[in-house]
Amino acid sequence: MRSFDRLFENSSRSLARHTSRRSLLASLGRMLTGAALVPLLPIDRAFRAQAAEAPSPSDAPKDKAPADSRKSAAADKPGTQNPESCDYWKYCAIDGFLCSCCGGTTNSCPPGTAPSPITWIGTCHNPADGRDYIVSYNDCCGKTSCGNCECNRNEREKPMYRPSRNNDLNWCMANADANYHCSVSVILGVTKK
Repeated sequence: MRSFDRLFENSSRSLARHTSRRSLLASLGRMLTGAALVPLLPIDRAFRAQAAEAPSPSDAPKDKAPADSRKSAAADKPGTQNPESCDYWKYCAIDGFLCSCCGGTTNSCPPGTAPSPITWIGTCHNPADGRDYIVSYNDCCGKTSCGNCECNRNEREKPMYRPSRNNDLNWCMANADANYHCSVSVILGVTKK
């Protein structure tokens, strides 16, 4: 027991000889600050978000309607097939003015504007055929803001540290004229499950 006390005393005295109180407080402050900042680190929490979106068995529909009738009921929801409505199925991750209301179409920019070469992406569910599609959202640049049919849908949007899946950036910064006019949605493909 005496040797244990001597070892502890010698190590404490050695530590006191080689460090000052100021450096000890600085190290302690760095450790506390670092521990407080750990929750702010960019961590992909997509798994937790998908688990929250998944329906539980108790949420399952009680009626045994055929799948085709459920699909057609979802497709008949007002706006899901109207390209000038924010409820249009391809606009699940759009943020901005719809080009279909500004002289363009759902997938082409109006005359006098140019699509931004940098885009953000989303995965949207088409209720008419029950499939999920990968959709690219392009900002049309070169004119002042359109001001018609503003939509801001953030389904499955990722935080700013995942910019390719975030719709809050000015994607026109890559163009010669960085003025934002409107946004289009272009289908890139069908997702595979």
